[in-house]
Amino acid sequence: MNNKEEKKQEILKAHQFRHATKQFDPDKKIPEDDFRFILETGRLSPSSFGFEPWRFLVIQNEELREKIRQTAWGAYGKLPDASHFVILLARTKKDTKYDSDYLQRQFKEIKQMPDEQAEKFLERIKEFQEVDFDLLDGDRPLYDWASKQTYVALANMMTAAAEIGVDSCPIEGFNIQKMNELLEKEGLLKDGHFSISVMAAFGYRAQEQPPKSRLCYEEIVQWIN
Repeated sequence: MNNKEEKKQEILKAHQFRHATKQFDPDKKIPEDDFRFILETGRLSPSSFGFEPWRFLVIQNEELREKIRQTAWGAYGKLPDASHFVILLARTKKDTKYDSDYLQRQFKEIKQMPDEQAEKFLERIKEFQEVDFDLLDGDRPLYDWASKQTYVALANMMTAAAEIGVDSCPIEGFNIQKMNELLEKEGLLKDGHFSISVMAAFGYRAQEQPPKSRLCYEEIVQWIN
């Protein structure tokens, strides 16, 4: 078997290994360099127009973990035993609207676009937001659009974790308003520049997972030739 085929099999094996782990082993902790690797795959993930409209909060503080556990029903059984717990935030309209200071910095300083090129790019984004995706009516559409980007990062983090034998569980079981209120009180939403998108627990499974079941390839994939 050549190197490419070996790599393909390794990746598929990781996808077979990955489950939404419901119970973690409290005695097993992820090495810090391994978790830094997982976070780095999230940081390097693609985002629409290169916005990077996210922030990853790694919640290790026990007091805050307990507050989250009591607020987010989906985290209640997982948080106590998870090695690492991450809240993925999405940037709000304050940062993602075409004329925001954040986007000026993102393209001119971080991407190092010349001013003229950056302004043309922002004009294209304006058209995309106003016309193509109709994102400017209220605050929610741009937040929802940014939130979708965070799921790309989350998927990459969970897959990277599986490839090194680390388990994970994505969590949407929470009331957005209540979680935002909690995080705002903790000073983690930066005065409305962020809103919670999704959460994830990472660690090592406490018991073996059942075989993975999915719809067959033919039901999922349709080729249009």
